[in-house]
Amino acid sequence: MTTAVTGSTAAQTTTASSSSAYNKLGEADFLKLLTTQLANQDPTQPVDNSQMLAQLAQFSALSAANQTNTSLATISGQIDKVTRLIGTPDA
Repeated sequence: MTTAVTGSTAAQTTTASSSSAYNKLGEADFLKLLTTQLANQDPTQPVDNSQMLAQLAQFSALSAANQTNTSLATISGQIDKVTRLIGTPDA
C-alpha cells in the first residue's frame, strides 16, 4: 500500500528538518527523503536511474568534503598546539 505525501506533511517535515541542526540537512535526512521519494514515486513513471545516481554521487562528494574539512581542522589544531608548546624563535 502506498501512502501519498500531502503538501502539509511535506511542509511540516521540511520545517522540522530545517529548524534543527543549524538549518543543515544531514545523512539521515537525505536517506529519509530518498526512501520517501522511492516509496511515493509513480510506478508508471519511475525516477530515472541516472538522476538517482547523480543525487547519490553529489551527496557522497559532499560527505567526503565534510570529512576532509574535519580532518584539516583537527590537523590545524594539532599544529597550533605544537607551535604553542615549542614557542616562536627569537628574531
